[in-house]
Amino acid sequence: MSTENEGNAVPPAPSAPPVPVASPAPPQGDAGATAQLPPVPSGPPEQHPYGPGPTQSYGAPEGSWPPPPPPGTPGYGEAGAGGAGGGWGASYQQPAPKPAGGGRAGLIAAVLVAALVAGGLGGGLGYTLAKDNDGQGSTTVSAADNGASQVKRAPGTIAGVASRALPSTVTIEAESNSGEGGTGTGFVFDTQGHIVTNNHVVAEAVDGGKLSATFPDGRKYAAEVVGHAQGYDVAVVKLKNAPSDLKPLSLGNSDRVAVGDETIAIGAPFGLSNTVTTGIISAKNRPVASSDGSSSSKASYMSALQTDASINPGNSGGPLLNASGAVIGINSAIQSTSGGSFGSGQSGSIGLGFAIPINQAKYVAQQLIKSGKPVYAKIGASVSLEESTDGAKITDLGAGGADAVESGGPAAKAGLKPGDVITKLDDSVIDSGPTLIGEIWTHKPGDKVKVTYTRGGDQHTVDLTLGSRVGDS
Repeated sequence: MSTENEGNAVPPAPSAPPVPVASPAPPQGDAGATAQLPPVPSGPPEQHPYGPGPTQSYGAPEGSWPPPPPPGTPGYGEAGAGGAGGGWGASYQQPAPKPAGGGRAGLIAAVLVAALVAGGLGGGLGYTLAKDNDGQGSTTVSAADNGASQVKRAPGTIAGVASRALPSTVTIEAESNSGEGGTGTGFVFDTQGHIVTNNHVVAEAVDGGKLSATFPDGRKYAAEVVGHAQGYDVAVVKLKNAPSDLKPLSLGNSDRVAVGDETIAIGAPFGLSNTVTTGIISAKNRPVASSDGSSSSKASYMSALQTDASINPGNSGGPLLNASGAVIGINSAIQSTSGGSFGSGQSGSIGLGFAIPINQAKYVAQQLIKSGKPVYAKIGASVSLEESTDGAKITDLGAGGADAVESGGPAAKAGLKPGDVITKLDDSVIDSGPTLIGEIWTHKPGDKVKVTYTRGGDQHTVDLTLGSRVGDS
């Protein structure tokens, strides 16, 4: 899986459109074919909304202001059909005078004169009052604010949730010794200054690079990596000289999330810090394998929460909140169309975002704070990582020519052998090796699970106690 590059400069705001001028008459005939949107590939790889890369700028779509009028519409000041002056700016034709009438006509004329006089007085009075109230001569009347800008939104609204959560989110800037890096997001985990984010957000700064975290109020702190787990794609950094007023975000229970639940994502998409987007939980337990795109990167596996809340490069590491404002996941990856559509080679959200469930991320973060190293649950067997729909097949050989089934390991004790195809882990259907790994890593070492597998066309079920592995190597 490739990743999206980060570190893009925010494009300058467009200037105000010029005052419309007379547009040339539209060409006769075909007004031009409608531009077709590029097709969405049937199976693009999931992509991290973050990744290393030099700073880039955005390309601007071609266009002009104002757009040309539709065919058949005369331009400003353009004469209409037959030269009658039907367009805007056509001369005004004085209506022909009506023949003089009797006393009723005179009465009407008197009424019109009185109305004009009254209108003149009213207009003059209005101008005088406005002039007296505005030394600049402006006639704009401003309504009283009455404290509207100070209104507090109800806690259950999106605005209320965002107002409480934003002060506890940070924009993370990571830079390697060579100057490469990008922007991601994190959130306050505890009052000691620990920030939880994605491993791929801070990967560039792990070996002597620079790392900083900026709060929405502008406070910026240098930070250091406490620990990172490449397989889980979780990392913990700590603020240097952390302030004493940190407010950790409350953590929810990702096991209780239901499809259709409202979601709120906070992050810095394309460097636009403190951005809030909303959506729903689109699916649960979505198997996702991803990497940061570097040559030395190993894949990350997750049984993810899928959301249609808009997630883009820079949202990585940010919190995915439920309707009450509790963190239910860490925004980590997106699936998008190939090729960029922002002039920088980067793809954006198509409504397929993936988040690490917070129950798993919390366990990993606590391990990293405690020892600096991740702890993974394992079955003690190597499985094929090729795409399949039949299950996770135990390979004939393990990595580096080692035994595929670890001697004395959990799989060996359960009687599993090379060639067995694991099809279920507890009640979760296993369709491939990456899916199995993602499901195993939602558990802790020592958990007991039920493994269903096939051998020689026969189905078997065994109980297995998960072992542990420390570190990413």
